[in-house]
Amino acid sequence: MKIYVPLDSAAVALGADDVAAAITSYAAKAGISVEIVRNGSRGMVWLEPLVEIEDAQGRRAFGPLSPADVPALLEGTLKSLGRVEDIAFFARQTRLTFARCGLIDPLDLTSYAAHGGLGGLKRALSMTAQQTVEEVTASGLRGRGGAGFPTGLKWETVRSAQASQKYIVCNADEGDSGTFADRMLMEGDPFSLIEGMVIAGLAVGATRGYVYLRSEYPVAIRVMRAAVDIARENALLGEDILGTGTAFDVDIRVGAGAYVCGEETALLNSLEGKRGTVRAKPPLPALHGFMGQPTVVNNVISLATIPVIFEHGAAHYAAFGIGRSKGTVTLQLAGNVKYGGLFEAGFGMTLGDVVTDIGGGTATGKPVKAVQVGGPLGAFMRPDKFETPIGYEEFDNAGGLIGHAGLTVFDDSADMGALAQFAMEFCAIESCGKCTPCRIGSTRGVETIARIRNGDHAAIPLLEDLCDTMRDGSLCALGGFTPYPVLSALNGWPQDFGVTTAEVTQ
Repeated sequence: MKIYVPLDSAAVALGADDVAAAITSYAAKAGISVEIVRNGSRGMVWLEPLVEIEDAQGRRAFGPLSPADVPALLEGTLKSLGRVEDIAFFARQTRLTFARCGLIDPLDLTSYAAHGGLGGLKRALSMTAQQTVEEVTASGLRGRGGAGFPTGLKWETVRSAQASQKYIVCNADEGDSGTFADRMLMEGDPFSLIEGMVIAGLAVGATRGYVYLRSEYPVAIRVMRAAVDIARENALLGEDILGTGTAFDVDIRVGAGAYVCGEETALLNSLEGKRGTVRAKPPLPALHGFMGQPTVVNNVISLATIPVIFEHGAAHYAAFGIGRSKGTVTLQLAGNVKYGGLFEAGFGMTLGDVVTDIGGGTATGKPVKAVQVGGPLGAFMRPDKFETPIGYEEFDNAGGLIGHAGLTVFDDSADMGALAQFAMEFCAIESCGKCTPCRIGSTRGVETIARIRNGDHAAIPLLEDLCDTMRDGSLCALGGFTPYPVLSALNGWPQDFGVTTAEVTQ
């Protein structure tokens, strides 16, 4: 009997290791032969630990499972959820980047190849560097880390730069609250990230790559390190990639977890052993990046999507989505939501469909009051904006941003004034201190929001002016985007600040 028990951090936090141990123990006592495979997560966090049994009917799901359920599971009397592919939350997805996550043993390279892995790399190895970049450009892929910058344009800048050494740096410093796609991918399908980095190296002429992870991700660090070792042993990394004589290698580097190190220039400083502070731009990292050399800095999801593009072709990938938002988006549903987890689908679903239909509304059953999209620096969206399609330009026109595609749901008990103050406090605590608008502005912002909430309504224009200064004058998105949650809360729910709509709009 083959049994899949996830090793994903969320599943482990909910008892997956205890369930695996209970299965081993009970099977030994009962004389039942079992093979336990520790897979990644299928992304349905409310069902974790989600255990699957493979038999003639396919992979039947059971969850959430506890050690007490193990006897019934192994004796065949526990009610199943049915096949994973038939669970509504899963069946409605278009899984491209996450196609293998949860399906295979993340450290089984043979299984990875049997499920489409390495097909993209083999095709890229038959192409010139320029053709490789053109394929990425034609796919319409934009950076999934938050900025949405065209990946092909960034790669072309690095490819055309003249330098003796170039680098690929994977930004795996996933620090936004309510986001977990990077971690889930690294824990569930690490070879897709490695394959994507190798293709990036081929495209721009880089021979070295680094994955910069945060220390709060111990499972992802362990899986990625093991995957790199396996990749080297099997010529997926090293001096002779798949016997072609092409060189590329990857190292795993662990940061201490400062939020600002998710910003690409602060990350590069940290990677070089310096304090993680933001660099002024220009020069761009594409021309003056790691160790002063041309460097591609891409997010985990961006790089892990590259093999999909080369396996199926740019046109196939670009056929999903809307407008300039091509391909799929990996939505992460968190907060007060009934069905939390990762949902991959083509761009274009409305925010309301995601929150109420896919997510099932709030976990408490109360009405949805707000959804913060894009992590702690994203705007709070009211239900009257639920018709907004999930797309970069569409969200920008609605006063929001997609960011890393994390959605945090709040019910009608949420105090938006307190959440706005928290957003400014978060910026004050996490600021690297390099620029004045962020360092000083956030501290004054905390004080000004407190003044408003304590009845000093004359401070409203001061807060708005302060937010304008932070947005226009900060060196990076931490200071520049903090006004999004603050002003969207103030304008959307003035009553939670003790003021009227007329006072806000004066």
